[in-house]
Amino acid sequence: MVVDVQSKILPGVTHWQSPNFYAYYPANSSVAGFLGEILSAGINMVGFSWITSPAATELEMIVLDWLGKLLKLPQEFLSSGNCFASGHGGGVIQGSASEAVLVVLLAARDKTLRMVGKSALGKLVVYGSDQTHSALQKACQIAGIHPENCRLLKTDSSTDYALSPEIVSEAISHDISIGLIPFFLCGTVGTTSSATVDPLYSLAKIAKSNGMWFHVDAAYAGSACICPEYRKYLDGVEEADSFNMNAHKWFLTNFDCSALWVKDRNALIQSLSTNPEFLKNKASQANLVVDYKDWQIPLGRRFRSLKLWMVLRLYGVENLQNYLRNHIELARYFQVCVGQDPRFEIVAPRKFSLVCFRLLPPVDDNETRGSNKLNQDLLEAVNSTGRVFITHTVRTTTPLLCSSLALSGMYTLRLVVGAPLTERRHIDAAWKVLQDEAFTLLCSPLQENGNLPKSPPPIGFFGNGFKAEPLPQK
Repeated sequence: MVVDVQSKILPGVTHWQSPNFYAYYPANSSVAGFLGEILSAGINMVGFSWITSPAATELEMIVLDWLGKLLKLPQEFLSSGNCFASGHGGGVIQGSASEAVLVVLLAARDKTLRMVGKSALGKLVVYGSDQTHSALQKACQIAGIHPENCRLLKTDSSTDYALSPEIVSEAISHDISIGLIPFFLCGTVGTTSSATVDPLYSLAKIAKSNGMWFHVDAAYAGSACICPEYRKYLDGVEEADSFNMNAHKWFLTNFDCSALWVKDRNALIQSLSTNPEFLKNKASQANLVVDYKDWQIPLGRRFRSLKLWMVLRLYGVENLQNYLRNHIELARYFQVCVGQDPRFEIVAPRKFSLVCFRLLPPVDDNETRGSNKLNQDLLEAVNSTGRVFITHTVRTTTPLLCSSLALSGMYTLRLVVGAPLTERRHIDAAWKVLQDEAFTLLCSPLQENGNLPKSPPPIGFFGNGFKAEPLPQK
């Protein structure tokens, strides 16, 4: 079997834990997370209700309170301090951020329909931006929200691609004036395209004034907010109805482990609960315990809290903070490298460990189409080396089908630092691959005419007579 794994499986695996993996957003693995997975697999319980394995339910409540306190979430999001079963808020582990936004959208939908009547489903309207993850659109499809009532509002560079409160207010006012019912607003901390942060407090005020559910998606960047210097990006979350971050992205917790907190657990339970005879028991019937089956889509659930418990216990807050800071510093270092090469430009401000950049076309060929083709070719060339894996973002032209990877029509390259083993030497190697492939692409037409040498310039020299400034030391 080991031979077959090596010869038949591994050659077809994309190694997300490789230090040279810079694509999408990270999917961290660690010894602590791995140990938690082993224990969970060995125990192999199906913890849909408290009685099926009390430790699974109670540990999940405990570790999500721990994590919530690290993020300085308001007390209303925590299970502690509330009555064990009937408290208002609490946390639950979902499989992904897609599941998280779906369950809160369903809860918000049903809460609204109980007030306005089930026949009003076709009038319900959801709001996000053209940078919001496509999971919101899928959630709307599943929840029966009409496609034309999923408003993905336009963003641009004037707000660093953040959702504009003014545009949101205008859209809501217009919809109300034509008889529609705004009921759900999604803000993002760390968008997929460029890790943009929406203005949470302003959006929360708009949602509250219009009786809407406000959800905050911090799937990627939420992890960084355990560091005091990045907690400011969560300012306003205290006004949200729900908050989500993926511990399996950037928090050394093996997939799947998506933490969701809600202020009103009963909204979830009313929307998602079923109570067939074979599941009835005294503890549940007396409302003395939490049954997480009523907080999620499926019935069955794994003992996922074990791995998060292991990560928090074995690494501790300080080590986790330093781990995150190191990735952000490596991203800053890569940004400096890009900024010192006049052939490239930084496309969006960097807040966390994602750098958005692109290769500039020759001076006499500055059309968007030519520039986009050049960067697409660079992406394919870099990834074809097998030494580095990066991804891109680009905007589509159909408003209701906007990709979540969209920045003003420019084909933009994304390099995100997040693999556990990445060090500065890996960043240097990735940058050299990018430089070499860029040199080949820019010079190949001239080489055919015999006007340029067929090798890159020496290290530290970026062409066009520009000598790079010394890079910051490690």
